[in-house]
Amino acid sequence: MRRTASRAAGVAAHSDGHAADQGGTGADATAPGPAAATAPPAAQQAPYRQDELRTEFPFQLPRGYVDEAGTVHRDGVMRLSTARDELVPLRDVRVQENPAFLSVVLLGRVITRLGTLAMVHDGVVENMFASDLAFLQDFYRQINAEGHTRAAVDCPHCSESFEVELGGSRLGES
Repeated sequence: MRRTASRAAGVAAHSDGHAADQGGTGADATAPGPAAATAPPAAQQAPYRQDELRTEFPFQLPRGYVDEAGTVHRDGVMRLSTARDELVPLRDVRVQENPAFLSVVLLGRVITRLGTLAMVHDGVVENMFASDLAFLQDFYRQINAEGHTRAAVDCPHCSESFEVELGGSRLGES
């Protein structure tokens, strides 16, 4: 664990920002150094909190993907999409010939787990039931638009509140 701070004060700060006693009773008999004079007391310091970005989201398919052995896979995980995830499929010949393939290729990149399958790829997504594909397209839009694709707005003329759709009509659009 990395420690930084004045040893003259008898206290070191861990890399998480909390103070740690360097020994003794916690109070140093020596005169406080310049760092200790400007540091607020530990009781007044806000607890260190690192905001975590959630990048993976569990889902359950309405019907489930049926593999070659007849096993139904319903529980899965989808990760947030990157710019690369949305750009790479545009170079795929299938997408260039038929833009409807964009969602299949894109979902094959961002679904990280589906049931007990060893790997999820666009071939798996291509063989899903239409209702499961529609579910995954909607789920993709939700997680990549911070949980929703609608925004509450007020009419500038009458001040009435209503919601507008922010997402595009096809997966990969915004």
